[in-house]
Amino acid sequence: MTYRAPLDDILFALRLAAGEGAIEPGGAYSDLADGVAEQTLTEAAKFAEEILLPLDKIGDRVGASYANGAVTTPPGWREAYALWKDGGWNAIAAGADYGGLDLPALLNAGCTEIWNAANMAFAVCPLLGHGAIEAIEAHASDALKETYLRRIVSGEWTATMNLTETGAGSDLGLMRTRAERAGDGSYRLFGQKIFITYGEHDLAPNIVHLVLARLPDAPAGTRGISLFLAPKFLPDEAGAFTRRNDVRCAGIEHKLGIRGSPTCTMIYGDEGGAVAFLLGAENKGLACMFTMMNNARLAVGLQGVALAERATQMAFAYARERKQGHAPGAKETSAIIEHPDVARMLLTMASSTAAARAICYETAASIDRARRDSDAARAAAAHARASLLTPIAKAFSTDIANEATSLAIQVFGGMGYIEETGVAQLMRDARICAIYEGANGIQAIDLVTRKIRDSDGAALAAEIEDMRAIAREAELSQEALRESVEALAQASEFLTKADATTALAGATPYLRLFALARGATLQAKGAKTAMKENNPNAARYAALTRFFADHFAVAAPGLAKTVIDGAASVNESHAALGE
Repeated sequence: MTYRAPLDDILFALRLAAGEGAIEPGGAYSDLADGVAEQTLTEAAKFAEEILLPLDKIGDRVGASYANGAVTTPPGWREAYALWKDGGWNAIAAGADYGGLDLPALLNAGCTEIWNAANMAFAVCPLLGHGAIEAIEAHASDALKETYLRRIVSGEWTATMNLTETGAGSDLGLMRTRAERAGDGSYRLFGQKIFITYGEHDLAPNIVHLVLARLPDAPAGTRGISLFLAPKFLPDEAGAFTRRNDVRCAGIEHKLGIRGSPTCTMIYGDEGGAVAFLLGAENKGLACMFTMMNNARLAVGLQGVALAERATQMAFAYARERKQGHAPGAKETSAIIEHPDVARMLLTMASSTAAARAICYETAASIDRARRDSDAARAAAAHARASLLTPIAKAFSTDIANEATSLAIQVFGGMGYIEETGVAQLMRDARICAIYEGANGIQAIDLVTRKIRDSDGAALAAEIEDMRAIAREAELSQEALRESVEALAQASEFLTKADATTALAGATPYLRLFALARGATLQAKGAKTAMKENNPNAARYAALTRFFADHFAVAAPGLAKTVIDGAASVNESHAALGE
């Protein structure tokens, strides 16, 4: 079984999110005109299929290894990373001032999907670098940018996020890593961080760690967290980065999936303190870190799209080949794709993947508009929209990855349960996506307690109105679309007035409700556009739109009822919880 980047689907979703005429000379995405988008994604696909994909199973079987403080990546990883760096892939969306290509986040989203579909364990390393670039660009001093940013942008060095500690995961206010001021304006770090992806490896000569820590006089809780940059190697007297900093890897985790990716325990300050430099202001580190966390959350959503797409491709290929039983009306043994229940599973995977992709690409396009629009009001509205959609993109897409990879195993039957077919690995890899970069329950909490209320609900109101407009003009499953949007509007109005306990009880079903309404309407918009443009895939897009609306969007009223009426059965079920 193999993977082929779905370039037609990615380019269609990209153009739809960009807007009509945007990817043309003079349009908002004119830098992607004249074939730039097509050529870039084609080359990304070639790199993914020829270089990354063959290493995926090797990474899963061999994994990363640890010995005496050093981490060795699987065979072929170093050579692949060198090709990645030399190809300039790390610089796509980075600013031009430090060697980046300054291309849109929307284009980078397409590339991110392709690379993660081919080899998620490899692609997660540069994914972290993209987030670090944003944080350093936004919050570092010019001197730090000059020293570190250009090397991270080029891929010469990699970067990490150091947040989690034992006992301090989602609640970062509990962290104990401490920072002390040094007399020269730098700081010293002491403590331990866990679950640090690519915290140590052999792909690059230096690793730049972005670390959350607390100063001695810091306020309690999250208001007292600062963000620091601590490189693995510091410059020597000649300016070469040969002097080892006081940071080390104490071991790596043995994981369910993404085994080629080293997940490290990092120790700071065994020998007097790790030298570090402040990013942003003291005690404002969480806001600085969110610059890269939001980037990372969209990227993890794209990981979900990627794994769901690959699982869908594998399941379709197997279902066309595998013959078993007689489909209705058939006289001979049928390929299992002809059986209605198998067709239902395949359509579930394909339509859900398309919905997740559409939501992620819309989020990326909003990020671009927030950065690129010269009109301050429009840029602010785009930023608000990106903030609203990010938790949905992350949580829904990664839930879909878990559902699609599980369905792929079901389509394969007993063979799916066997590691050699490869679908079991996809399910193991996908499981982390709903947990890291903010567990999906945290995304739902963020959505109902902050995002739908931001800007006095203006972003939410605009999003619902856009869905209503699409539903009114839809040419497929119009009633199902309309009911899903009105269910979302009803649940939204309820939650914006509800007390915290009630809102939290309904957070996860509300996020799913939002995603179903948004995913269904975006697919309907795409199907209508495809038919108007005589797109060769128009019939397929229409069929997937109809299936998603008729099988999933119709669940929206029930989810709204759960949000509105279901809080008591959560908050008053003490007997069932053993309290």
